[in-house]
Amino acid sequence: MARYWKLSFWLLACPAIFHGCAGAPTAPITQDTIQDSAPQLRPAELARLASLPDPIVQPLRYSATGNGPIYEVWGKKYRVLDSAKGYRETGSASWYGVKFHGRLTSSREPFDMYELTAAHRSLPIPCFVRVKNLENGKSAIVRVNDRGPFHSERIIDLSFAAAVKLGFHQQGTAQVLVEAIDANSQLGPSHLIELGAFMEQAHAQRVQQQLLGMLGVPVRIVRSAQALYRLEVGPVFGDVELERLTAVLTTMDLGEITVVLAR
Repeated sequence: MARYWKLSFWLLACPAIFHGCAGAPTAPITQDTIQDSAPQLRPAELARLASLPDPIVQPLRYSATGNGPIYEVWGKKYRVLDSAKGYRETGSASWYGVKFHGRLTSSREPFDMYELTAAHRSLPIPCFVRVKNLENGKSAIVRVNDRGPFHSERIIDLSFAAAVKLGFHQQGTAQVLVEAIDANSQLGPSHLIELGAFMEQAHAQRVQQQLLGMLGVPVRIVRSAQALYRLEVGPVFGDVELERLTAVLTTMDLGEITVVLAR
């Protein structure tokens, strides 16, 4: 049985950060209230989880929820990375199971402890990472679709199935290497869409939040040479997706739109 601190989307969504959440806790959070456990499985079922095929790595549209760019949990602020590209980190991994099975993740999909998924504090969701257990050499590809763990000593929270595949479901934690997999690198050149000219940063931030919820791709605020705030959408891969996003942004009448090749 694993005991650890885990905060899934139902806890994250407090009124100060996300609106309209009915699942935010009203009582103090203690270790007893968030104790987790493993499902009771026969050896054959555990063997099946241990041999689950890795998910197919493919480009995914970013979730409209859970992607920041900044969010706050228990008084601490976290920043979501613009891209998973190049991410590589070594540290402690934990896992979550029965306690959260079926509850909504930060991407608003139900958590399934029998799938190869994970929670991460700063990687954009969804994305794919390869996790290697440094204690036994086993590895697995998982899809990051949730936020956490909010325990400073841990860098990733894996589904129970992923922990079984990596061989540490009985001990609760393990030292791992986490490396992002850049699915979009197989699609050729990428582009950025630049638009808007806002005098006030607060105005640019409001539009940025609106676009993040609509487009499913990263949106950044950049400062122009004229000291105006502009929005940068992307990277965008493929001509079809570029045409789609350009058409959507054109209807919003946010000023001149410029498409440039991403560096």
